[in-house]
Amino acid sequence: MWMEKQGYEYRNINDLKTRELVIDYLKGFVTEVRLRRLEKVLGYRTRHVTVVVEDLFQSQNISAVLRTCECYGVQNVHIIENDNECQVHNAISMCADKWLTIHRYQNGQDKAVRCAESLKEEGYTLVATMPGENSYFLGDLPVEPKTAFLFGTELKGLSAELITLADQRVKIPMYGFTESFNISNSVAIILSHFMEKLRKNNEDWRLSEKEKSELFAEWLQKSVKKPLLLIDDFLRGNNLTK
Repeated sequence: MWMEKQGYEYRNINDLKTRELVIDYLKGFVTEVRLRRLEKVLGYRTRHVTVVVEDLFQSQNISAVLRTCECYGVQNVHIIENDNECQVHNAISMCADKWLTIHRYQNGQDKAVRCAESLKEEGYTLVATMPGENSYFLGDLPVEPKTAFLFGTELKGLSAELITLADQRVKIPMYGFTESFNISNSVAIILSHFMEKLRKNNEDWRLSEKEKSELFAEWLQKSVKKPLLLIDDFLRGNNLTK
């Protein structure tokens, strides 16, 4: 099965045995330093937390959000595109999207609903990031449930539709005259606090062994030149199917 995310092409290998053989093969094309780096980063990755951004229109903001998620080990990011198409600025993102699993809701109606329902089916608690009396303070938000943080557009915040679908609300303590942070700053503050607390208080935040294997195979392909040709030659040479 061919896959392409944000312009990075790779082969998704569903059969576990074949995938492990391909992983061993591709290891021969990367340096030992690179290999250790991939393994180390993989050990810090999580899908216990995910980030949802709704209709951001400034490329520098979405790029900064992706970079922040990657730095904190949040693997999945969901992007709802209503009026604005997501554009990544590589000079700001530092190609963070290359290492993330990005879900883009671009087509059809009720994109926010589809995103929210999909996350709830996966067991996520949806947390709207917004001020208000009914919002948790950041320090009081529980880390045990799988958590999806919802962030809205730069000017208007979250849509009423997505707020209604949220299970909880969270706010960042502020003590100045300004009532809100920039969206990228909000993501950084919330993830910084939540991820530190999560790793100290919850042992189930890491990826499963299956998830690690799938992601490691993907990252190895993105670390070598012409990975698809290499894999095709390997599969043919060993009488393995795609």
